[in-house]
Formats: sequence, structure tokens, C-alpha cells
Amino acid sequence: MRVLGIDIGGTKIAIGLSDADGPLLTEHVRMETGADPLATALAAARDLDGSPAAVGFSTTGVIRDGRVRLAPNVPGWEGLELPRLLHEAYGSTPVAIDNDVNAAAAAELRWGALRGVTDGIYLNLGTGLAAALIVGGRVISGAHGAAGEIGYLLVDPGEPAFDAGRAPLEEQVSGSGLAARGSAVLGREVTAAELLAHASATTPSGTRGGGLRGQSEAWEVVDDALGTLAMSVANLCVVLDPSCLVVGGGMMGAAELIIPRLEAELRRAVPFPPEVRAAQFTDDAPLLGALALARTAL
Repeated sequence: MRVLGIDIGGTKIAIGLSDADGPLLTEHVRMETGADPLATALAAARDLDGSPAAVGFSTTGVIRDGRVRLAPNVPGWEGLELPRLLHEAYGSTPVAIDNDVNAAAAAELRWGALRGVTDGIYLNLGTGLAAALIVGGRVISGAHGAAGEIGYLLVDPGEPAFDAGRAPLEEQVSGSGLAARGSAVLGREVTAAELLAHASATTPSGTRGGGLRGQSEAWEVVDDALGTLAMSVANLCVVLDPSCLVVGGGMMGAAELIIPRLEAELRRAVPFPPEVRAAQFTDDAPLLGALALARTAL
């Protein structure tokens, strides 16, 4: 049976169709999010297939009391009655909705690096920071749909936190946080990818490679961020006792920096450290996750 997946993010919409139970797209389209992302996505989805067997929907934020919450990066998305609107659009067709990180974890559970894992963690290192928690072979949502929103974890006691509009851990170690910290230190605009590339060519005592200006400063920013991230993930693993930690997201272009740092801290701090694996799916993870949600909804 043919299922439809829709992923709406802060900057892009991705829509895909699949004829089989696997991580393969029969057809797909991508477009900018724009001013009315839901209307844009639904129109494009109808053009692909007007009567799918099931629909999976991946998005930023969480669904709470029938509305989207914690989604400041998509204009008009906060407070949107997404479940009702999708029900009106698809009627009796099964529709499953989850946030993009949980959806990506669903794809890894069904077809990827988490397949066969009963208790695990999917860690997404991208523009933002979040995790999906797998217990009993299923992604858990929590009482309010916000399980795994680790970007809100505190880094220092008493620091500005959620009630002040802040996300302390995300601001320290996410792609956007790294870019902001690196730009401030280097005195010029720099992306997280550039910062990680500079750090990859550097040791704590100096440059290894081409001697790019600012490499040692980049190393210090990245080293501090990875230390904070590793500590936070180790604490999460102590609490949940997973057998496997799968790491995905756009920052995994620097996996050679990230994975060893996580593994070392887990060995040091966690009584029963989990196996650490790179995610199988990268760029299309939330869209593939939407297809996994649709398959589950059948």
C-alpha cells in the first residue's frame, strides 16, 4: 500500500511517497517553508497522491492538547491546531503526527541503526538539539509530549532557563549555538560546519593542518561544547540505562570529533555504557520517519 510522508521544518518542506515498507522514496518533492507551510505542504501532497493509504506527519515542536507547542522557528506554527486540520484534510485516512526527532528515531527503529533495540536513545545534533527516548521498543512521548527535549537542560545552576525564553544546553552545543559562540570568539560570521572543520584540523596545542586563522580558538569553542554535550548525554544514559545511543543530525559531518568524545565520557561516567552508533539516515531522516509513522498507522 502507498503511504505519504510530510515533513515541515523551519526552512524546508519535504514530501515523499513510498510503495513498500522500507526507507525508499518512490516520489518526493522539496520546497521552502514559506508564509503558509501547511497549505503549501497539503497542496503539494495532493499533487503527489490524493488518496494515500496512510499519512505520516513530522514537524518541529510538540503536540499538546491538540495544538503545536515549542515551535518558535516556523512562523504561525505555535498554537496551530494541527491534528484537527489534518483530520479535515484527510478524513478517515489514518494520520500519525510526531515531532521531527521522534520521527527520525521511528525510522531508525523500523529500518536503521536502532532496529531490534528495546531501550535506546536517538540524539539529534543539528541546528537545534533534542533526543528521542526508546523504551520497550517504542518512542515515548512523555506526559506532555515533550520527552527528550534536552535542549532545555541546565548547564549551570541558576542560569536563565525556559521561563526566561532560553534553552541552555541547546544554546551551548547545537549547530546554531556553536555558530553563535564561534562567531563571537572569531570576530566574524562562521557556521557550525566551518567551526567544526577548523576544530578537526586542530589539536589542543595548535594546528595540525593548513594553519587557518582562528583554528586554536575554534578548537577551544568546540572542545568546551563537546565536553558539555558529553556530560549531559552521560547523565541521560545513567537515568535511562539504554543499550544503544544512536547519533544523527547535520553536525555528524564531524562524527570523527563527536563520537569518540561521547564514547569516552560514557565509559567514564555510566555504570553500563551503551553502544554508540552513527545514525543510518541523515538528510532525509524526518521524512523517512514520517513514512515510518504512516506505516505504523496502517
